[in-house]
Amino acid sequence: MEELKRDIDNRIAIYALISRLMLTEVDEAFLQNIEKDESLLSFFPNYKSWTKRQELSTKELIEQYYNVDFANLFLMHLVPYESFYSREDQMVESGGDNPVVELYNELDFRVELDKARVVSADHIGVELEFIYMLCEAQKKALEADDKEGLCELMQVQRAFLREHLLEWAPMFLINAKRESRTPLYHDGSELTLEFLLSDYEYVTEQLSAFCEDVA
Repeated sequence: MEELKRDIDNRIAIYALISRLMLTEVDEAFLQNIEKDESLLSFFPNYKSWTKRQELSTKELIEQYYNVDFANLFLMHLVPYESFYSREDQMVESGGDNPVVELYNELDFRVELDKARVVSADHIGVELEFIYMLCEAQKKALEADDKEGLCELMQVQRAFLREHLLEWAPMFLINAKRESRTPLYHDGSELTLEFLLSDYEYVTEQLSAFCEDVA
């Protein structure tokens, strides 16, 4: 179980990182958290070696490069919403008919659209934050020795990855990687894509290993 706890902690850290990166512009505190942690920094190899990090202050990089890249990827040229990819009319479903909203409500996950500065609850950053919340709940279930709760949460995670994120996020992330203008978002898009694919396999394996009766 110690290994499972370690895995959950790692998943929490990565989902926290990528959901924050995809949800709003970066700030100095966010970048410092990456740069002071070698394990996190290793996920951003091109960012790590980017010469402009030595030439400009973090504030200048944010204002001149990162904010511009974020706006290009998430606000102007690409559409980071599931409903855009799943609806035939390619409209973003911002109302209660959005299927992810019902799931969020069932699990008491509330999305403050104004605070998050998104127009719909199926934004990639919000969906990643939802998995992060499920991982946090999974950690509590493990600490409480609640195997049934642990397995139910893994089932929800696997279903959400399969039926939602993996149905559309790879297309968005491939485009984001191609359209990115900074190593930060190039590496971040690649990390998110690779992690989602590997995490789905991991959750599936864990369900088979720990939850044979419910997998």
